[in-house]
Amino acid sequence: MTRLGSVAANSWGVSHTAVDLVRPIVTPRPVSLPATPQTLTFDLARSAIIVIDMQNDFCHPDGWLASIGVDIAPARAPIEPLAALLPALRRNGVPVIWLNWGNRSDRLNLPPSLLHVYDPAGQGNGLGAALGGEDRHVLEHGSWNAAIVDELSPEPSDIHVAKYRMSGFWDTPLESILRNLRCDTLLFAGVNSDQCVLSTLTDAACIGYDCIMLDDCAATTSPGFCADATRYNVRQCYGAVATGADLITALT
Repeated sequence: MTRLGSVAANSWGVSHTAVDLVRPIVTPRPVSLPATPQTLTFDLARSAIIVIDMQNDFCHPDGWLASIGVDIAPARAPIEPLAALLPALRRNGVPVIWLNWGNRSDRLNLPPSLLHVYDPAGQGNGLGAALGGEDRHVLEHGSWNAAIVDELSPEPSDIHVAKYRMSGFWDTPLESILRNLRCDTLLFAGVNSDQCVLSTLTDAACIGYDCIMLDDCAATTSPGFCADATRYNVRQCYGAVATGADLITALT
């Protein structure tokens, strides 16, 4: 029989005369690491990492946040830990999913409530606003602004999903991709930890995924108490908090 499916773990066996719906058995690859509230063991073979919004508008000195006076130093803090962790995960067969804010140029799927968050006085300096050259429009898909920062060069095997809300599950194919990958456990990284990371993680937990926030690979430009509250809420209600550094140690 020929295997039919976009990924081996979720494929059928097919021939001219028969269809075999039994998926291949995936050998578990457990790994354990320190975490709060408890030490964790999870299966690398049923996991993926979601890296959220590590893009120029949030993390580059010439990006949108810096242009409106935000100190982006915290948003750049996950770059080095992620640069160390992602190759280790790829070597262990863990899918890397880049979940980047990248709006349509016409913003037709964005309601006024969302536009108001970033342009409260209607001055035209929010989502889609021109920021320099012709290819620079705030968080617009295909623009320099929405591109991943140069220090975190993706590999061809990585998966890219554009999002349009704080959570990456609304109006995107993220959940369909995760189902097709046969994932149970999701590692979360990126910015801002108290906004887009937490929103996506919360939705993931609510639909049944095991969620782990990697604290050294996530950060926020919000005040420190926001990061503290995020860590508390994740470990109290939605999953666990660990570090990429400890995961690298566990993988080696």
